[in-house]
Amino acid sequence: MQTFSEHYPTSSMSDIVPTEITALRELDQLVRHMADELTGFRRRALVAEARLKEVEAHEGGAANLDLLARVSQLEQQNAQLQHKLEAASARAAQMLDRVKFLRQQTQGGER
Repeated sequence: MQTFSEHYPTSSMSDIVPTEITALRELDQLVRHMADELTGFRRRALVAEARLKEVEAHEGGAANLDLLARVSQLEQQNAQLQHKLEAASARAAQMLDRVKFLRQQTQGGER
Protein backbone atom coordinates (compact mmCIF):
# COMPACT_ATOMS: atom_id res chain seq x y z
CA MET A 1 0.00 0.00 0.00
CA GLN A 2 1.29 3.40 -0.99
CA THR A 3 1.09 6.32 1.34
CA PHE A 4 0.23 9.87 0.46
CA SER A 5 3.84 10.96 0.72
CA GLU A 6 4.92 8.39 -1.82
CA HIS A 7 2.61 9.88 -4.49
CA TYR A 8 3.37 13.48 -3.69
CA PRO A 9 6.81 14.32 -2.44
CA THR A 10 6.92 16.70 0.45
CA SER A 11 7.53 20.27 -0.49
CA SER A 12 9.85 22.64 1.29
CA MET A 13 11.52 25.95 0.51
CA SER A 14 14.62 24.04 -0.58
CA ASP A 15 12.54 22.42 -3.35
CA ILE A 16 11.58 25.79 -4.90
CA VAL A 17 13.77 26.66 -7.84
CA PRO A 18 15.77 29.91 -7.74
CA THR A 19 13.62 31.62 -10.39
CA GLU A 20 10.53 31.07 -8.26
CA ILE A 21 12.30 32.52 -5.23
CA THR A 22 13.27 35.56 -7.28
CA ALA A 23 9.72 35.92 -8.53
CA LEU A 24 8.36 35.68 -4.98
CA ARG A 25 10.80 38.33 -3.79
CA GLU A 26 9.79 40.64 -6.65
CA LEU A 27 6.12 40.04 -5.84
CA ASP A 28 6.78 40.79 -2.18
CA GLN A 29 8.53 44.06 -3.11
CA LEU A 30 5.67 44.99 -5.41
CA VAL A 31 3.07 44.31 -2.72
CA ARG A 32 5.03 46.37 -0.18
CA HIS A 33 5.37 49.23 -2.68
CA MET A 34 1.66 49.13 -3.45
CA ALA A 35 0.86 49.15 0.27
CA ASP A 36 3.08 52.22 0.72
CA GLU A 37 1.36 53.96 -2.19
CA LEU A 38 -2.06 53.10 -0.79
CA THR A 39 -1.03 54.58 2.56
CA GLY A 40 0.04 57.75 0.79
CA PHE A 41 -3.22 57.96 -1.16
CA ARG A 42 -5.23 57.47 2.03
CA ARG A 43 -3.26 60.20 3.78
CA ARG A 44 -3.82 62.61 0.87
CA ALA A 45 -7.53 61.80 0.77
CA LEU A 46 -7.89 62.46 4.49
CA VAL A 47 -6.08 65.78 4.17
CA ALA A 48 -8.26 66.77 1.20
CA GLU A 49 -11.43 65.84 3.04
CA ALA A 50 -10.36 67.82 6.09
CA ARG A 51 -9.54 70.82 3.91
CA LEU A 52 -12.89 70.59 2.16
CA LYS A 53 -14.73 70.53 5.50
CA GLU A 54 -12.67 73.52 6.64
CA VAL A 55 -13.47 75.48 3.48
CA GLU A 56 -17.16 74.63 3.70
CA ALA A 57 -17.32 75.61 7.38
CA HIS A 58 -15.44 78.89 7.08
CA GLU A 59 -16.42 80.14 3.67
CA GLY A 60 -20.10 79.48 3.19
CA GLY A 61 -20.32 75.81 2.34
CA ALA A 62 -21.15 74.26 -1.02
CA ALA A 63 -22.31 77.53 -2.59
CA ASN A 64 -18.84 78.97 -2.04
CA LEU A 65 -17.28 75.93 -3.71
CA ASP A 66 -19.28 76.84 -6.82
CA LEU A 67 -17.83 80.33 -6.60
CA LEU A 68 -14.32 78.93 -6.25
CA ALA A 69 -14.87 76.77 -9.33
CA ARG A 70 -16.17 79.80 -11.25
CA VAL A 71 -13.16 81.88 -10.20
CA SER A 72 -10.85 79.13 -11.41
CA GLN A 73 -12.70 78.98 -14.73
CA LEU A 74 -12.50 82.76 -15.14
CA GLU A 75 -8.80 82.74 -14.32
CA GLN A 76 -8.24 80.15 -17.06
CA GLN A 77 -10.25 82.21 -19.53
CA ASN A 78 -8.31 85.32 -18.53
CA ALA A 79 -5.02 83.54 -19.17
CA GLN A 80 -6.24 82.41 -22.61
CA LEU A 81 -7.40 85.93 -23.50
CA GLN A 82 -4.11 87.37 -22.29
CA HIS A 83 -2.26 84.97 -24.58
CA LYS A 84 -4.48 85.94 -27.52
CA LEU A 85 -3.96 89.63 -26.77
CA GLU A 86 -0.19 89.19 -26.72
CA ALA A 87 -0.30 87.34 -30.05
CA ALA A 88 -2.54 90.03 -31.59
CA SER A 89 -0.24 92.78 -30.30
CA ALA A 90 2.75 91.04 -31.87
CA ARG A 91 0.93 90.74 -35.21
CA ALA A 92 -0.12 94.39 -35.04
CA ALA A 93 3.49 95.42 -34.40
CA GLN A 94 4.60 93.35 -37.40
CA MET A 95 1.97 94.99 -39.59
CA LEU A 96 3.00 98.45 -38.39
CA ASP A 97 6.61 97.65 -39.24
CA ARG A 98 5.53 96.56 -42.74
CA VAL A 99 3.53 99.77 -43.25
CA LYS A 100 6.53 101.85 -42.16
CA PHE A 101 8.75 99.89 -44.52
CA LEU A 102 6.32 100.35 -47.43
CA ARG A 103 6.08 104.09 -46.72
CA GLN A 104 9.83 104.35 -46.76
CA GLN A 105 9.93 102.45 -50.06
CA THR A 106 7.25 104.62 -51.68
CA GLN A 107 8.77 107.86 -50.39
CA GLY A 108 12.17 106.79 -51.61
CA GLY A 109 10.77 105.93 -55.06
CA GLU A 110 9.05 109.30 -55.49
CA ARG A 111 12.27 111.30 -55.10
